[in-house]
Amino acid sequence: MLTKAFIPYRGYYSTPFVRWQGTLANEHSIVLGANTSRRFFESKGWDPKMIEYVLVGSTVYQKQWFYSGPWASGMMGAAGVPGVLVSQACSTSTVSIYQAGMGIETGFFRNAWCLLADRCSNGPHAVWPNPGGPGGQVISENWLMDNFNKDPWAGQAMIKTAENVAKEEGITRKECDEVALHRYTQYQDALANDREFQKRYMYPVMIKLSKKQTLMLDADEGIMETTAEGLAGLRPVLPEGVHTFGAQTHPADGNCGIIVAARDQAKKLSADPSVEIQIVSYGYARVKPAFMAAAVYPAAQMALDGAKIAVKDVKAIKTHNPFAANDVFLARKLGVDVMNGMNNYGSSLIFGHPQGPTAGRLIIEGIEELVMKGGGYLLFAGCAAGDTAAAMVLKIS
Repeated sequence: MLTKAFIPYRGYYSTPFVRWQGTLANEHSIVLGANTSRRFFESKGWDPKMIEYVLVGSTVYQKQWFYSGPWASGMMGAAGVPGVLVSQACSTSTVSIYQAGMGIETGFFRNAWCLLADRCSNGPHAVWPNPGGPGGQVISENWLMDNFNKDPWAGQAMIKTAENVAKEEGITRKECDEVALHRYTQYQDALANDREFQKRYMYPVMIKLSKKQTLMLDADEGIMETTAEGLAGLRPVLPEGVHTFGAQTHPADGNCGIIVAARDQAKKLSADPSVEIQIVSYGYARVKPAFMAAAVYPAAQMALDGAKIAVKDVKAIKTHNPFAANDVFLARKLGVDVMNGMNNYGSSLIFGHPQGPTAGRLIIEGIEELVMKGGGYLLFAGCAAGDTAAAMVLKIS
């Protein structure tokens, strides 16, 4: 349990998420994230040099990614501030925020900036020399697609891991379609009244088109309309599977940023000092090979146990749900309503999955939801590659 780590209210942002091969397809995620962070700090009237440590959460290699932490701190206006790269697949945001919280808890620093940035578009292709291969044939990897399609330990594609859980738990195509449709409806709530909810936290991303032209992107791009009829007409991705392309997420591009600080600093930086956001606990899990969706429950339970609360004490649940079966499974295990018991205002099933920043945006949305509700406990939980998962409990008061 953590007692000293806090997030200042509105000390965070998320850019829009853009379906891969869209408007952000050619933007370097670290450069774009650092530049967006700099603009965000300017909008707040904050000096980036106040930051004592930078954690860059990113998963998809790009040119000079090797230097991510210190490079990003320099570009955002905090030259001289140390930085580190955190990369743990879909749990990258959660791990970054937790590591920042532990830095506060142990007195290692008094504040940190978690810059969570990724680009799934135009993924890299790695090549390694292989003189001993037939004719010197190289070893190569498509960074994204090869890893989407095969876990080197479990030997199966990510979607197959969700189908394995669905089969073992008796989760049906009908349930997955119903969840997908309802998640789309929940996302529409975030767009109501001229995107009133999203405008509480979403910060526009600026793209340079030329020396004289820039584009400001202020809303998600590439969201597919979802209807019951449309879902019913789709074929399963895998033969006899329960997931169609309408019941799984899409890769995306984007970034978000979150300050984690000691209590006094968080209050000083808060847009409303009467709102307190405490990082309470963290949970993690790994389950049997090729059952990734099942890891979310033990991770969530570990976080709840660490916070010394039960699920009945939680006022909002947000999940990273790359496959609809994830939510069905977790809801059954926690004993909550899969439809209305989680993911108000949106989830990654609908707005996409840029990997590094996905959980960060979901946690931000959960915070804003609870501020609107007058406070309470927030549970975030999500799976990650390698049959793992991470979870976090925050208290908003």
